[in-house]
Amino acid sequence: MSELVNYSLEEGIAEISIDDGKVNVMSIEMLKALDAALTCAEGEAKMLVLRSGIEGMFSAGFDLKIFAANDAQQSLEMVRRGAELALRLMGLPMPTVGVMQGHAYPMGTFLLLACDVRLGQQGPYKMGLNEVAIRITPPAFAVELARSRLHPAFLSRTVVLGEMFEPDDALAAGFLDKVVPADQIECEIAECRDLLGSIHLPSHKTAKQRLRGEAMRAIRHAIDEDLKPDAYENRHPSAVKLPVRARASQETQ
Repeated sequence: MSELVNYSLEEGIAEISIDDGKVNVMSIEMLKALDAALTCAEGEAKMLVLRSGIEGMFSAGFDLKIFAANDAQQSLEMVRRGAELALRLMGLPMPTVGVMQGHAYPMGTFLLLACDVRLGQQGPYKMGLNEVAIRITPPAFAVELARSRLHPAFLSRTVVLGEMFEPDDALAAGFLDKVVPADQIECEIAECRDLLGSIHLPSHKTAKQRLRGEAMRAIRHAIDEDLKPDAYENRHPSAVKLPVRARASQETQ
């Protein structure tokens, strides 16, 4: 499939494993590879499992060095590809399971939010939308995605304050559906496969469209109206402040 994404299909279940060998930065190349993997899954699978192949890291999020370099064209392409990928995953006509076994910085969190079932592994991991903490305004599509999945009491803490959450608090906020110890995560994934394997796919597709249609239209509108070239032009190169953990992770790229 790609050096960045591993794809496998077994008994109708597609597994997409993100693995760039470092911290799974959502670069343009990574987003292209994930989109190609979704195309494969949509053509031949009845269920999708999305996870990381790197211990302790689901994804370090968008490549902040592109933002910091004030590259408007690359920034726009990267964010738009990420937004389109999340929207596509949100409406995929099959059950989807996202597995968080490590940190999930914003674009990683967006992908998890777009999955039908979100499983989390207990540990000192963080997920959320920390854009305001690094001097970035959360893109409108991300706000709509968060609004569609998070409990209202956590929206301000997430979007406006940039709070990041460990798995148990992420469960309370609505980022995750279930959190289990590390030694139980594979069993939990297997149980999801068994449970979701009995779903009638045409009914699932229609139900998903009815439930998420309004949110997906809002995200579509946000992508079209918010993600334009002028959104990333004239930003000072020093405007983006890389958080300590993300900086340490992404500087290894």
